[in-house]
Amino acid sequence: MDDLGKVLIVDDNEDVLFALKLLLEPMAEKIKVALSPDKVEYFMTTYHPDIILLDMNFSQDAISGEEGFNSLSNILQIDAEAVVIFMTAYSDTEKAVRAIKAGATDFISKPWNNEKLIATLSSAVKLKRSRKQVSELRSQVEYLSSLDSVHGEIVGESQAMRSVFDTVDKLSNADANILILGENGTGKDLIARLLYQTSLRKNAPFVTIDLGAIPEQLFESELFGYEKGAFTDARKLKIGRMEIANEGTLFLDEIGNLSLPMQAKMLTALEKRTITRLGGTEQRPIDIRLICATNSDIHNMVYKGDFRQDLLYRINTIEIHIPPLRERGNDIILLADHFTNLYSHKYKKDIRGLSREAKQKLLKYPWPGNVRELQHVIERAVIMNDMTVLRSEHMMLNDSAKQLKKEVDDSTTLEELERNAIELAVRRNGGNLTHAAEQLGITRYALYRKLEKHGL
Repeated sequence: MDDLGKVLIVDDNEDVLFALKLLLEPMAEKIKVALSPDKVEYFMTTYHPDIILLDMNFSQDAISGEEGFNSLSNILQIDAEAVVIFMTAYSDTEKAVRAIKAGATDFISKPWNNEKLIATLSSAVKLKRSRKQVSELRSQVEYLSSLDSVHGEIVGESQAMRSVFDTVDKLSNADANILILGENGTGKDLIARLLYQTSLRKNAPFVTIDLGAIPEQLFESELFGYEKGAFTDARKLKIGRMEIANEGTLFLDEIGNLSLPMQAKMLTALEKRTITRLGGTEQRPIDIRLICATNSDIHNMVYKGDFRQDLLYRINTIEIHIPPLRERGNDIILLADHFTNLYSHKYKKDIRGLSREAKQKLLKYPWPGNVRELQHVIERAVIMNDMTVLRSEHMMLNDSAKQLKKEVDDSTTLEELERNAIELAVRRNGGNLTHAAEQLGITRYALYRKLEKHGL
């Protein structure tokens, strides 16, 4: 039996209250009782019940149920998603139909059957949790829709970025799965949100999951969810990200971190358009638009056998390549000006721009951390500077990036490039893997995988 959460029972018969409390106590998180519907508003605002068991008849009469309908109306004004179950000893079909139309979740006749009552409450609490989840998703959608436009956050006029924007525009009426490729810090997540906001599913959920930040053993439970009791710590049902994203968009960041066994399960889910929660048997239909992103050379991973080719075909109907910042020319200055204005406003500084020397310094820098690194450099400069113009000496750039660029230039293969970058980051940070991962723009877990891959 699922946890019934917090239950509120409202009935003017103390024997009924006692019997229901005794029956439900082992299954409920907490139970509150009231002898009068006048107390309901107080409990709604202080106790926040998951389920309300409400008698239909109190002091006015014992048959019509009008007091119950009035109380239901007041409850739904306070919380339109409230789960209310009516109880009455004078039930009939007409009254039951009217109760459901008025917003009640269900209708129980007195005297009740214990098993039927518990089953009704179990279904009701699942409904309550589903409503809460839908409400949260709706709030997320409304928030995303309220943004002026993600496009406004993606600053760029270079030919490379114009090509990206053109591709996004062409996809606005398509529902194809998209694979976004690019180095860390290039803004793959922003492009994913832009694809969502300009898509046919823009009014449905946008659900993200960073596969680079999740331990491998948790991939399946995060993607597919699990039933209560599926494993030792599964104390309650968990709905997976793919199910939450139903009819909307699922964004899988760092898809290259998905293990081969999980790739097989992901492929099955995409082909069958169904998922099964861990510990469950029911196949649940899903309808999602999938957007994936990775900084890995995923085609080389397929060649080496680290990524399934059939899954790659499923996720990359269209590929979008995000250029590194060092290849975007004057976009570096446009972004620097954008971040200067942004952080000047945030930190209440009167900074009007960058000096010519500062701009030249930024243009010559290789930007291994891409836009994310530039953003941090400008934010730090704004915080530490009280002048009206940011000067060259305020741009605290990482000297190791110059050495990294040299070693990158000396590398002949992508394998050597990655290995050299990792070795340099670890060496520069004195073996501190957390700091090395931050410098590389990846998670610590992803760094562990790459160290193992290169035998470091």
